[in-house]
Amino acid sequence: MDMKEMLKQFREDFLLFLKGAFDLNDKATRFLRKEAYDAQDNFMLLCFGDLLGLPVPTSYYEIELLPYLLDDIQGWERRMIRRSEIWEQKWADYDVFG
Repeated sequence: MDMKEMLKQFREDFLLFLKGAFDLNDKATRFLRKEAYDAQDNFMLLCFGDLLGLPVPTSYYEIELLPYLLDDIQGWERRMIRRSEIWEQKWADYDVFG
């Protein structure tokens, strides 16, 4: 094995190590992004549920938040419409009945 092949093998092994160590653009990043979207969706649902037909008694006071969240509302509405059942998706992570 000459020096060139050793360097090539070292480079491949090092890239595999980095991929495993930092999980570059794989499961962890997708998981964190999904959790961030879920947290934002829950907040928006509490604040602007009346846009989806849910009665929210404090919506008068939450109108003050509207200018700050205006850019996110359209994407949030799309994500909410695509979900078949919010509770079903949340409880699917937990194996309640064995």
